[in-house]
Amino acid sequence: MLKKTFEIAVLNSAALAILTLMALPAVAQTSNNCAPRDQVVKRLAERYGESRQSIGIGQRGVVMETFASADTGSWTITITTPGGVTCLVASGQSFEFLAEALPVVDSDA
Repeated sequence: MLKKTFEIAVLNSAALAILTLMALPAVAQTSNNCAPRDQVVKRLAERYGESRQSIGIGQRGVVMETFASADTGSWTITITTPGGVTCLVASGQSFEFLAEALPVVDSDA
């Protein structure tokens, strides 16, 4: 049950990240959850013990990062514009560090 709840949380976070990336110009200009990247990274480290766990580049050079703490399980997803403004997209608890292999795909060829 915990695994299913975690999977749902991840899917919800991913959906929220996609929606936020689509509306990024509006979010970056109006959100109180945005600041220069160095300030955001410092606060995540000092206040929550989170460090960067993953990174991806989206359209228009937007960078998505996941920060998490191995000690507490807290996590945060951020997006950063090419101009260096970082916005918090989602956060939560029960982060798990995984390294899963791709499933084997049957080939009927």
